[in-house]
Amino acid sequence: MRTGPGDRTQQPDAATGHSKEPSLRTASPRRYLMCPPTHFEVTYSINPWMDPAKPVDRRLALTQWEELRRTYLSLGHDVELLEPRAGLPDMVFAANGATVVDGRVLGARFAHPQRAPEAAAAREWFAAHGFPDIRLPEHVNEGEGDFAVTANLVLAGRGFRASPESHAEAQEFFGRPVVGLDLVDPRFYHLDTALCVLDDAVDGADAGVMYYPGAFSPGSRKVLARLFPEALVATEADALAFGLNAVSDGRNVLLPQAATGLFAPLRERGYEPVGLDLDELLKGGGSVKCCTLEIRA
Repeated sequence: MRTGPGDRTQQPDAATGHSKEPSLRTASPRRYLMCPPTHFEVTYSINPWMDPAKPVDRRLALTQWEELRRTYLSLGHDVELLEPRAGLPDMVFAANGATVVDGRVLGARFAHPQRAPEAAAAREWFAAHGFPDIRLPEHVNEGEGDFAVTANLVLAGRGFRASPESHAEAQEFFGRPVVGLDLVDPRFYHLDTALCVLDDAVDGADAGVMYYPGAFSPGSRKVLARLFPEALVATEADALAFGLNAVSDGRNVLLPQAATGLFAPLRERGYEPVGLDLDELLKGGGSVKCCTLEIRA
């Protein structure tokens, strides 16, 4: 089940006192890589959300994943498919396999051996689909789990998975400034669980973002406040509902429907929140963004 734009919250006009519609933002077509949860299960625990004692309904996981894919297609986006491989239950979280900027592919190097073979599978897909510039990384990074791309910057998480050295490696490869952000709460073990880029640029600013301050160190919170003074600041409840593990095309923001506190603030900023139920996949510690690798070609 998903909740679409629906009724929009109208804002009072300062001059007339009458309600008016907030200005809608503009969506841009995107290209995504996804991997079906054909082999999804939780047989080990490498983040606080994974509990092998809790049974997984693989059929339900596939149904929820398929609804996400169909939603992208209905919004006019292209979805490419990465073939799932037996023995790699976390391949459904395709965002971790690489980071793509300007057609250049920085591969992943996973922190845990259980996921290590996923990196080669992603690189092989990009090589087979005409991407000539693919880098095998020297340092640990888990793709878009810890790299968030804006028009001018790459925001990079560290503290639980990605190594600090991976930030310099990404900056040299992509030729874009990389801003390191320290994650301090293990529940938000990847940057994409604590921050979402909503659009590339707004009125000359670098980007619109939403994030949960409690996931970051005091210094990183100050950096975020300086870079994004107009950011949407999420509550702990919405962050724990994985509301920040979201995907935006500049207008439509796909996010877990349980993150109810984010819907009105997004509408007030001119975005269209689209709520989805991916609770079965959350048993593996991922939601909308984890399932979605953006191919920025």
